[in-house]
Amino acid sequence: MILIENAAVATVDPAGREHTTGYVLVGDDRRIAAVGAGRATAVPEGTRRVDGSGCLVTPGLVNTHHHLYQWATRGLALDETLFGWLTTLYPIWGRLDAEVVGAAAGAGLGWLALSGCTTSMDHHYVFPRDGGDVLAAEIEAARLIGVRFHPTRGSMDLSRKDGGLPPDHVVEDTDEALAATEAAVDRWHDPSPDSMLRIAVAPCSPFSVTTRLMEEAATLARRKGVRLHTHLAETDDEEEFCRKQFGCTPVEYAERVGWLGDDVWLAHGVHLDDSAIAKLGATGTGVAHCPSSNARLGAGMARVRELLDHGVPVGLGVDGSASQEVSHLGAELRQALYTARSRGGPKAMDAREALRLGTIGGARCLGRADDLGSLEVGKLADLVMWRLDGLGHDGIDDKVAALVFGPPARVDLALVGGRPVVERGELVNADADTLTERARRAHRRLMDAG
Repeated sequence: MILIENAAVATVDPAGREHTTGYVLVGDDRRIAAVGAGRATAVPEGTRRVDGSGCLVTPGLVNTHHHLYQWATRGLALDETLFGWLTTLYPIWGRLDAEVVGAAAGAGLGWLALSGCTTSMDHHYVFPRDGGDVLAAEIEAARLIGVRFHPTRGSMDLSRKDGGLPPDHVVEDTDEALAATEAAVDRWHDPSPDSMLRIAVAPCSPFSVTTRLMEEAATLARRKGVRLHTHLAETDDEEEFCRKQFGCTPVEYAERVGWLGDDVWLAHGVHLDDSAIAKLGATGTGVAHCPSSNARLGAGMARVRELLDHGVPVGLGVDGSASQEVSHLGAELRQALYTARSRGGPKAMDAREALRLGTIGGARCLGRADDLGSLEVGKLADLVMWRLDGLGHDGIDDKVAALVFGPPARVDLALVGGRPVVERGELVNADADTLTERARRAHRRLMDAG
């Protein structure tokens, strides 16, 4: 058992309970045994005690959209819109293999853990024929770091010659993509409540996937009981593409192909009109909000206030490391708040709403709200203890405000299922220098191969 004591605690539970000085007790079943104000009583003998003085304990952050392989291609196409950025990078990504993906995933997941992330999804959709088992490579990286992992088996089958955006050599045959997706679910997906590994079905985007693949992927996912994910309504270019190719908006297209529902979460959702937001809310369709990536690519600012007001599940995502080189999920709390206020003024979002996006909002998107996303008795012990008494945060008495408005805070302790993955700002299960060197070699090999 582990007892964190003398810390500020933000539970993010339905009542929004917070404790200026409180404790969290983690049981031997790796779930939260107790949380409250003051000091814990009747602590079992042998319990590890962690002094949280000067710290804030929150639920672990949940990353709802990422492309881990992109760690190997950061710093490119820095001044392009999404379509220009993609056409620059697709040829490089066509050279991916399991070694590169494994190294990139290790670095990316290690960095996410250091930024307060305890659960991350990944949207992988590039499967070169001679690249080896890239999905297995990133799953192994997640096991090494110790984070809870929701990789998705993505796909692309609409190449440039058929009216799509990707070049021919990075797309798959439709039937092969569907078969490989089903095989990935059968091999890897663990539906148990304390699962460390779940698979979702994730065709890439309307401009890289055929209508048949979208429709049959939805049927496959629902037959297998797994979730659905794709990019949608990210840019004006995508809106124009959908109107030209399908005669409708992106959300109308998603509805047409069976992609609205409480088992679906969509990446970005930047360009949504009132009707689209209402449809997402009515169907329980989630949105992965990626404010830094949207800003980096100049895609626009998502209407998060309106999404929340319509009951849409909204989580945070760092997005791929090639379109958001920082990839720091803790920092995304502030970016989400600033983006909302840039659209709607200072009342559009507060610090606690930003924290909810990064925790319970993300858990809702991934279908894990019953077990993750808040500090409540019986939930999985995925939590973060942030140090907030240093030069950058001291003097901000409201600890949640210090976390969100202040500079990125150091993670003093991160637990996943009660197991430490970060302690005193260092990874527990992997060496950061080794991860860095592996990623450096992978980047160099990938770039030199061209």
